[in-house]
Amino acid sequence: MKANSLVKAFNWLRVWSHVFGGLATLCFRFPFIGQPTKNKLIQNWSIHLLSILGIELRLKKADILPTAPFLLASNHISWVDIHAINAFQPIRFVAKSEVEGWPVFGWMAKQLGTIFINRNNSRHGKYIANEVAKALKTQSVCIFPEGTSTVGETVLPFKPNLFEAAVIAQVPVYSLAISYKSTESGERSDIPAFIGDMGLLESISSILSHQMLAVELTFILPSGSSPSASRDRKWLALYSQEAILGQLKGNQPLM
Repeated sequence: MKANSLVKAFNWLRVWSHVFGGLATLCFRFPFIGQPTKNKLIQNWSIHLLSILGIELRLKKADILPTAPFLLASNHISWVDIHAINAFQPIRFVAKSEVEGWPVFGWMAKQLGTIFINRNNSRHGKYIANEVAKALKTQSVCIFPEGTSTVGETVLPFKPNLFEAAVIAQVPVYSLAISYKSTESGERSDIPAFIGDMGLLESISSILSHQMLAVELTFILPSGSSPSASRDRKWLALYSQEAILGQLKGNQPLM
């Protein structure tokens, strides 16, 4: 369903008010509060953002996640992915270095502890794997191993470099299949896909024009339901990739 121009203008106002409210929180509250309070603020901010965008959050098998730190490997469709995951449970992310240069959102991502990686530099990838391993000692971290975003119909080959972080830190690798669907038809939707030369504002505009969307997060256990099934990064990457692809291909309409 397409929103009329008046509704869309109102929602744009809500988006920017929400963004500036988030900036104020990062500037004036984050320096003086502990991580549990930060996580609650991040979660509430993300929940509200999804509401403004007209995106319903749906969870599957979320109860399988442990309380101890883990590496979460996910397919990647949209910039909304991060906020959908944070609306469920705040986590640290690894993002491509270009995100750091985004106006407003890039600065916000940096303040939230995002680890930025230059995917064109193999040496930098090794350095980031060690940095992620350090973070995994106390916090869970989410990676998008495809290295880019897709429309969500399939999964590109997973790059194994960052899976090395789980091997170093000796933590389990859980997988996450993300899909977006129309709540009207129940079918997969390409509307949130952030691909090609699309800009952030263009993507937001497209989502605000349609709304009536659901983002579905389906969590998948490590191989054999055992966190210590393999310590080989290439094997871990391949297993995660195939598990997520299998989930996406088996997805049924919401209705």
